[in-house]
Amino acid sequence: MSLIVNGTEVALPDDPRVSLLDHLRDGLHLTGTKKGCNQGACGACTVLVDGDRILSCLALAVQYAGRRITTIEGLADGDALHPLQAAFIEHDGFQCGYCTPGQICSAIGMAAEARRGVPSIVSGDLSAAVRLTRDEIQERMSGNLCRCGAHNGIIDAIRATLAAEVDA
Repeated sequence: MSLIVNGTEVALPDDPRVSLLDHLRDGLHLTGTKKGCNQGACGACTVLVDGDRILSCLALAVQYAGRRITTIEGLADGDALHPLQAAFIEHDGFQCGYCTPGQICSAIGMAAEARRGVPSIVSGDLSAAVRLTRDEIQERMSGNLCRCGAHNGIIDAIRATLAAEVDA
């Protein structure tokens, strides 16, 4: 059994009790994904599994056998940053940078959820297309904490990158 991490097939850990986070960081040496609270409360460990965001600290690596895992390291195309990575730089969406990988992966997953029409608690009409207003983005990103106070830059970077999907 194996995982596909950032487009490369990799072996699962021998121990089935290893979290996906620990396997990424310790087993595969992909240290962009951060261990924050290790309890699923901060979002620093967010990665994408088949395009959906998950908290890798709460997942066992073996649960994702055969699935496509994308970490922050897998978003850039060679030297070209993912548009959201570039927007975080342009809009000062980070200070210490510890939460940034999880924020970016979460925002990409959040945009995919919105495109699929998944409502949030602040969605006014549950049958209407989701519009990523500032309030919608803030609610959908509320599981990713930034202790430095870069929240406004994070939201601005997301809004700038997803401009076609955002209500002005």
